[in-house]
This record gives sequence, structure tokens and C-alpha cells, in this order.
Amino acid sequence: LKIPYRNISHTIEMMGRQIEESLDYARDWTPVHTNPKELFWIMRQNLTYKNDPKGIELLQSMPSMMDDNYHGVPGAGDCDCFTIAAIACCKAADIPCRIVIVGNSPSAPSHVYAEVLDDGVWTPFDLVNPWYGQTKEYAYKKIINVH
Repeated sequence: LKIPYRNISHTIEMMGRQIEESLDYARDWTPVHTNPKELFWIMRQNLTYKNDPKGIELLQSMPSMMDDNYHGVPGAGDCDCFTIAAIACCKAADIPCRIVIVGNSPSAPSHVYAEVLDDGVWTPFDLVNPWYGQTKEYAYKKIINVH
């Protein structure tokens, strides 16, 4: 399905749809009784960062990204695809999570990632980053709660 870019709110709405479509797959994929840090490393080992095609904002569900994606590489996607998978897997593991949109300003968001509630602290679950609990600092940050 190819839908032209409208605005960030619409993109978040479309991400929500992809998260919902990913839940059954995530339940089968996510280890039982996992904690956020373990889940991060399992996911990190199975993902490959690939930029979106020029002029296209690709929002892949987890099954598409893992098994049949645009790039032809299992687990290939960018930050929004990784966030969709992260939120779906966290929901499957009953790990409280939310989406974080960041950038230089509200009109120019440039990155999105998940945060998880780990031992009572909201912690970055940024699968683009090489380490659990880390992300770059940005001037603008907006938190989107997921249900």
C-alpha cells in the first residue's frame, strides 16, 4: 500500500496500524519471560539498518521487515520500522513502552525510537543505536504513549 506523506500525526497513525498488524508475529517471535535489555540484544542481532528508498517513507510491519521486505534482506529497515517491531515485541512481552519522536524542531522530526519502562525508569530502546539504553540527544522530543 502506497500512501503519500501527509504529516507526522498521520505517520504515527500508520505506525500504529503496522504495530497492530505485527502483534501475532511478535508474540511468536518474542521469547517468553524476557526483560527489556535481553529483548534489545535479541532484536539488535536480527536487524540490519537500510535507508528508505529515495522519496518513500517505508513503514514495514514486523512480518514484512523480517520475512519479505523491500530490501530483500531479512530484518532490514530503518528507525520507524525498528520502532514498529520494538513496540510490537514489547507489547507481546508485557513490557511497558512508548514511541519517542525527536529532531531539531517540531516541524523537522528526524528520528523515532521506542522507550521501555525498565526497573521503573523510562529507558531508550533505540535499535539504531549500538547499545541498550542509549540514543543521541536532540533539541526536540515528543513522547507518544501506546496502548
